[in-house]
This record gives sequence, structure tokens and C-alpha cells, in this order.
Amino acid sequence: MFDAAPLLRDVFGFDAFRPGQEEIAQAVAEGENVLAIMPTGGGKSLCFQLPALMREGVTVVISPLIALMRDQVRSLQEAGVEAGALTSGNTPEETEAVWQALEAGRLKLLYMAPERLASGAAMGMLRRIGVSLIAVDEAHCVSQWGHDFRPDYLRIGELRRALGVPLAAFTATADAETQAEIVAKLFDGEEPRSFLRGFDRPNIHLAFAAKDSPRRQILDFAGARRGQSGIVYCGTRAKTETLAQALREDGHSACHYHGGMEAEDRRIVETRFAREDGLIVVATVAFGMGIDKPDIRWVAHADLPKSIEAYYQEIGRAGRDGGPAETLTLFGPDDIRLRRSQIDEGLAPPERRAADHARLNALLGLAEAMTCRRQTLLGYFGETEITCGKCDLCDSPAERFDGTTAVRMALSAMLRTEEWFGATHLIDILLGNQTDKIRDRRHDQLPTYGVGTEWNRAQWQAIFRQMMGRDLVRPDPERHGALRMTEAALPILRGEAGIELRKDTVSKAARRPAVKAMVNDEDAPLLSALKAKRRALAEAARVPAYVIFPDRTLIEMAEKRPASLDQMARIGGIGAKKLERYGAMFLEVVSGAAEMLHPARRKLAGRQTGNIYDRLLAVQADLARGPDGIDKPLSCSASQLAKVAQMRPDDRSGLEALLGDRRWERFGEAFLDVLGQTT
Repeated sequence: MFDAAPLLRDVFGFDAFRPGQEEIAQAVAEGENVLAIMPTGGGKSLCFQLPALMREGVTVVISPLIALMRDQVRSLQEAGVEAGALTSGNTPEETEAVWQALEAGRLKLLYMAPERLASGAAMGMLRRIGVSLIAVDEAHCVSQWGHDFRPDYLRIGELRRALGVPLAAFTATADAETQAEIVAKLFDGEEPRSFLRGFDRPNIHLAFAAKDSPRRQILDFAGARRGQSGIVYCGTRAKTETLAQALREDGHSACHYHGGMEAEDRRIVETRFAREDGLIVVATVAFGMGIDKPDIRWVAHADLPKSIEAYYQEIGRAGRDGGPAETLTLFGPDDIRLRRSQIDEGLAPPERRAADHARLNALLGLAEAMTCRRQTLLGYFGETEITCGKCDLCDSPAERFDGTTAVRMALSAMLRTEEWFGATHLIDILLGNQTDKIRDRRHDQLPTYGVGTEWNRAQWQAIFRQMMGRDLVRPDPERHGALRMTEAALPILRGEAGIELRKDTVSKAARRPAVKAMVNDEDAPLLSALKAKRRALAEAARVPAYVIFPDRTLIEMAEKRPASLDQMARIGGIGAKKLERYGAMFLEVVSGAAEMLHPARRKLAGRQTGNIYDRLLAVQADLARGPDGIDKPLSCSASQLAKVAQMRPDDRSGLEALLGDRRWERFGEAFLDVLGQTT
């Protein structure tokens, strides 16, 4: 029978699973092969960490980045779980501690990078230590279509076959094609039990804006959220450095990050971002999957991402704690040209490049969406019937115009030039421009030459962009990016259908108010004090602040103001180990005084056994000098009372074995009455 409640409460500090977690964790615990696609912040790691504690043997976790592994190992160790990682970033002492725990049979979770599987010694070691489960984090990395292809992920299927153990694969985003490749590569084509737990992140506000002084747009966006942790993604390394400098000059704490930096410099940035409140990192996508910071309040894209999947992954780093978060994505013609060229200059075969162009079209469709962005985004992943209210188009609906005539002109120009040209040349034809290319090809003789002067070049660029976003046209890799029509365009070309487009407004991005305060004014000072205590503990332990407690735990603490350790134990995210380690210190911040409890009683805080202990203690006080108050004082030790409360013997022999003869005579019958009332 699957009963995870005690571990969920005592180790991880949660009273209940998040939606979708329980049945996934149960399938993993029962040894099924599993593919789980859950939104970032949906609690994927719990779905393999908790089953690892329920199963015999060691669970091997294949994870792509050292920073990600180290964060998860630290969090598990803080919760009292024996976990370790074998990575190139380990100190000799850390590696020795992992090996000792493995040899002693104590280790429950062993984290490794996929590249370590290339070592012949790794397989022998894994056979020897008694692996009972393989968990694969960021499983989309197995896909050559995917976002961060890692060839060594292909060794995981071989590892599963060699060890003969179940495998559970997890990712936050994978379209149908990527899912199929994961099944083929990790499960040898045998269908695992699949869980698709939705892609919706309703706490994240979505917004796009056409580029208009993009540096100022980013500075304005960051300025309205001053003091909050954020990430700015850029398309080039050089841009990360110049934009980080601009943010610093504007009074922000900001640094840059990209793959061209020295490894030590990257580690410094990762450590700062994990530990500092309010730091902004301006980065390329190299600053990616290892980011496990739960309280990132915003993500901005200074340049268009490369695909809708990449966009979803990158904005998913905001608001992992479930609190409100915001995004802004800037886009313009140069971005699209860059992304198109990256696809076309790649070594992939034409069919794959065509699919990548279709993916980029889907992202343009999101950027140029007519209605709710969330519905457009989730519709791409096959989800319908989504309610939103948290995107810029729900805030201010887009202004539309009848674009049928313009689109038909553009399609006609494509048709009359036999679909051999890109948007720039087609716009020159529509505007009636005289260029060498037009004269050489006699395109000034076409019926469509000069018919589009009602719109200027910028407007035509927006029209073509929206045509791509609606997947009416796609670049053809075999024709060097020349635009070709899709089937969806033919009814418009023939006059059988019309189309509405958005008015392309090249105006300054609207500034939204800063994110609403996460607590009210009355609780804000206490939250600040709790954060200060957390920061001090984190710095002393040299760990990120959220490893001590995440923001949502401190917010609940500030709002509920627990007055005892029993009440503190009911705060989300405080398991038994963290209550024992930190409870009294944070209780002192909340109430101004520490609760004086014997350590044996403190371990029972938040449980029914704690209440039983208190009632036994009260009975003992009444009978300390006997029923008449004239006998020699006698009492039980705190550890004896704790054992009675935990074991709850229901007869004389069981209780006398715990108390001894003298204490049984004094307290036995009264203790049995208390225990009888609680069974």
C-alpha cells in the first residue's frame, strides 16, 4: 500500500501533495517505468526523491548540471536525507564522504552527470552499490530536436538495460516529437506510463513588446521591479556584458553570465545569484537548467528566444515558489533574421531545419497573438479550455485591422516570383522600389509591383511577421530561406477566406506596476526580520538562503505568526529535521522569545504524540508527590515520557516495561487512562 504521508510530512514538511504529484510518486515507488511532464515549479524532484526513500537500495539521479545537483543534494541533506553527488566540482573530502556513505549502505540518492556514464568504471560501481531505480532529470536533453542536446544522455538507456531496474524520466517541456524521441532513446520504444500534468503556470504574467529602444525598455522593466531577483536573457555574449553594465549604472545589482567566461567566474555568478536577494543576472541561455532559485520574480528576454519550447523553459525559472512573477519578451526583425540564420547555418538535414522553422513560427505566433497569450502558448502543447487574465493581451486587448488585402498582395507577390525570395525582396516589389535585384529580374513588370504603398516598410515587416506567426508562410531551407506558402494560406489567396491582423505599434512598452507585495504592510517588517535570520544562517552554512527555508515558508510564518513549535510544525515546508534544527531560532524572531522545550519533546512537535506527551506531563505533575501529595517526589525522564507517547502501550505489562516498577505504581493507571483516550 502506498502511504507516503509520514515521509511527506516529516522529511519534506508538506501536509499534502501538489496536484499530480501523488500518482506519479506512487508509480515510481512501485517500480513502473515513468515519463512525467510537469510544469517548472510543479514539484518534479519530489516525485523521485520521495520514492527513493520508500524503496530499498540506491536511486541514481542523472542530472545535467553540477549547480542543479549540488542544490538538490544540499536541500536533501538539510532535510535529513543521506544524499550525495559525484561531480567534477567536488572537493576530495566531498567525494570521500559520498564513497563512505555508499560503502556503509547509508546513501539513498546518488546524483551523477550523464557524461560520467562514459567511464567504464562507472558501470561496475553502479552494479556493486545496489541501484534500484534510475531517475532522469531534464529528460528533454536526450532529444536532438530538443533544447540542450547532450549525447551522453543516450547512454542512459544502455544503463537501464544493464542494471535491469525501472527508470523514471522527468522534464518540464516536450512537444510530441521530443516525447517520442525520449521514449525511443530511454525506454527502447517500450511505452512507459506517461503523465502529462499540464504546462500552465498561472502565477506567471506573460507579455511581449516590439523593440523600440530595447535597452531603455529593459531598464524600465527592471526599474519598476527594483530590488527583486530577475534574469535578462540575451542573444549574444557581448550584449550580456553591455546590458549588465547599463543596469549597474541605473542603480541595480547586476552581473553578466555566458559560456565564454572562465569556469570559476561562472561559479561565482551562480553562487551570488543563489545567495543574494535582488541580484539581476544578464545571461545567454548558458545560464539555464542549473537555476533552482525559487524566488526569481521576473524574467525578461532582450532578444527573441529560439523556439516556443526554449521560451517556456526560460520563463519557467520565474516564480518557482508559486508566488507572482512577470515576464517581458522583446522582438524585432533582427531577432528573426538571427534565429533563421542559426537554423539555416546548422548541420541538420533539411527536414529537421524545416521543423525548426515551424517551431520558430509558433513563437512568432505567440509574439503576434491576437488574443490571450496563455491560450496560444498552451494550445501549442495541446492544452485547451485555458482561462488566463494574466497576460498583456488580457490586460489590454490588441487593436486589430482587416489584413486580408495586404496578405493577399504578399501571397500574390510570392506566387508570381515562384516562391524563390525572402521578405526583403518581396517588400521592395510591393513598395515599388527600384533595386538592382528587381531590375535584373524584371520584377518591376509584375502586376504586384508597387501595389502595397498604403503600408510602409516597417508595417510590411510586421505583416510578414504575422503571416509567419499564423504559419501561412515558412522559410524553405533548400531555397536558402525563400518564403513558401503553406496549405493554410491558399484559401486567403483564392479569396475564400479573410484574415485579421494586429496593428503593429512601434511605441514604448507599457510599464506595468511592480509586483504586488507578497505580504501586507503589517506583516512586512516581520518578513524582513525572518529573511535576515535566514540570510545569517545561510551565510554561516555557506548555502543558498532558500536551502534553509523558501520564501513561501517565511511568508506563511509572517502571516500565521506561530506561537509554539507545535504551531511552527504546521507551516508548509518545515519537516521534522528542519523544525529541530531551525524551529526555535525562527520562533524567537516571530515571538521575541524562544520556547523552552526539552529536546525529546521538541522532536514530537506538530504530531499527535506531542499532545499525548503534554497530557502525560500534566498527569505526572499532579501525581509527583503521590495521590495525596505527601509522598516522596518521583518523576519520569523526558525520554521515558516520549517513548510512552510514541509507543502507546495499552496494558500494564507494556507500560511497566517502559517505566519500571516504582513509576508504574505511581503513574501507571493514570497514564493508561490518558493513552486510552487517544487511541
